[in-house]
Amino acid sequence: MKRSFWFGISGLLLAGPLHAQSLTGAWQGVEAEKGDPRYWPAVLRVQKGRGETLFGTLYQEAGGQPGVSVIFQMQGTRTGTRLRLDHVRKLQETGGSLRSYWCDGTITFTYDAALEKLTGHATYEPVGDCDTGEFTFYRVKLKSAATVPAGVAANLRVSGRDVRWFADAELKQPVATGNIFRTTLRRATTFYLTQGYYPTPESPVVPITIQVSGAKPTTRPAPPAAPPVAVPPVAARSASTADSLALPSPAAPKTPDPGPAPAPVVLPTVLFKKGRAELLPEASPALNELAATLRARPGLRLRVAGHTDRIGEPGKNQVLSEQRAAAVMAYLVKAGVAPARLEAVGYGDTRPLYASPDVRNRRVEVSELP
Repeated sequence: MKRSFWFGISGLLLAGPLHAQSLTGAWQGVEAEKGDPRYWPAVLRVQKGRGETLFGTLYQEAGGQPGVSVIFQMQGTRTGTRLRLDHVRKLQETGGSLRSYWCDGTITFTYDAALEKLTGHATYEPVGDCDTGEFTFYRVKLKSAATVPAGVAANLRVSGRDVRWFADAELKQPVATGNIFRTTLRRATTFYLTQGYYPTPESPVVPITIQVSGAKPTTRPAPPAAPPVAVPPVAARSASTADSLALPSPAAPKTPDPGPAPAPVVLPTVLFKKGRAELLPEASPALNELAATLRARPGLRLRVAGHTDRIGEPGKNQVLSEQRAAAVMAYLVKAGVAPARLEAVGYGDTRPLYASPDVRNRRVEVSELP
């Protein structure tokens, strides 16, 4: 089962909190109605556009039939605790037939900030038996303090349904279940959380980093008779490589642990014309928000990575991915971001996130540069 990270633009900002009660992020849940045995597990991914505008994608699959699924592009507006999203177009469909169809129309949500819950009522276009639908979504979000005292047991509390905690992004090292995890930390630690509430292959993995305060010094002072020896920072190595290195002298300060590197952020609404590097209009809100963030944080540097699917010739896909990354970089530069703060790369069709063919592999990602 392939899972994916998705943060929204604000999630990339490793320093600095999200806007109060922001609805951006990944929501996991289901569409189901009382008295109807059918159900449709779903994942809603939302990012902020201009003003109160929101964009994103809605993934749904038929309950018990994960091979029958759809992805819609969504857009809408928020007013207070209410969110309205409209189906814009179908991006991907699997397992369909001439007699099957997916309902589309408008979904109006009510947001519960205490539970991080979206309750939605859909009004569909009258096609076949499409009329209305009921949605319930939850998202994982840290509800306790993001910083705890070093070496002191603390309760980490999150929202979500049937939450599972892991020590690794591959989800091979479970450490806890439930909304509260009591633990003792001695350094900044990232946990990776999932929800068991109607899971799908698209269910998000949410990384949550907990900082520590008051950690005891890990370096020893230099002997009075000898000056300290400066040790240059060392790039991260694998455990096997690090074990083979000579230990520094007692007088040398240890290099601080840089912590886990942030995962790249996929920009789901940054779309291009088919087979070209020309941005579609719906890419503007996300890129404008990203440009505003870069202007507000002059120390932030980004790598823009272009990707394609595996349809076509690898050589041409490589060139196309580079051109699309360059197009995004050019947009940001035109919006007032210095070129020296950006790096554009292309990976062609070498790094798909989904089994081919899948339109979502034609993506642009951004990640923070050191």
